Amino acid sequence: MKRSFIGLAMGTLVAIGAALSLPSCGHDQKVVSLTITPTTSTFLEPGFNPPPPNPTQQYTATATYIHPPATKDVTSQATWKIDNGVATLVSPGLFTATPPSAGSSTGPCGVADISASIPEGTGGSSNIVIAVATVTVNNPADTLCPGGGKLGTLAVGVSGPGSLTSLPGPISCTQNGGTCIATYTVGASVLLTASSVPTWQNCPGGSGQPTCVVTIPTGGTAVSAKF
Repeated sequence: MKRSFIGLAMGTLVAIGAALSLPSCGHDQKVVSLTITPTTSTFLEPGFNPPPPNPTQQYTATATYIHPPATKDVTSQATWKIDNGVATLVSPGLFTATPPSAGSSTGPCGVADISASIPEGTGGSSNIVIAVATVTVNNPADTLCPGGGKLGTLAVGVSGPGSLTSLPGPISCTQNGGTCIATYTVGASVLLTASSVPTWQNCPGGSGQPTCVVTIPTGGTAVSAKF
């Protein structure tokens, strides 16, 4: 019995020694996937009625590891990037966006890609795992964009012996009536032309000229001319 006990003890020590001699995975984790949530966000232009949410979005990066298996929130450890200027990185994973103007280099709808990257982490490998989320910023002047196609009214008033017409139409207004109010897409530019130089009220360009260019805001606007 004594010899058997000694043999069992020696066998246990050999097994423990063999286990300790195995390479450790604890310091050699490898990233096998990286995801960003949410995968898509739309930043609405401030000023719409009802008002949109604050134009900021917090993205979360989650990495899946092996050796040993694990899933971790790596938002603060990741390197975050954006491929154009429609959004700005505020802090790890937190972005704010500004609607672009029509025809901007970022595209009419302001689509951007946000990425997060971290080293794979296998034996000092320099490989990077990247995941991409899409940010879409609305442009109300483009009906194809999120938030686009919203309408606002332009009302004009005429005082005195003169008239106002619009391009695009259909405004054709005099002191005695006519078409003095019309609906346009928010963000559209409307050229008002007077029959002579009036005193403008609420014209962005002021007085002293026979024309007035109005950009239609959310909720609409009103312009008057006194002859």
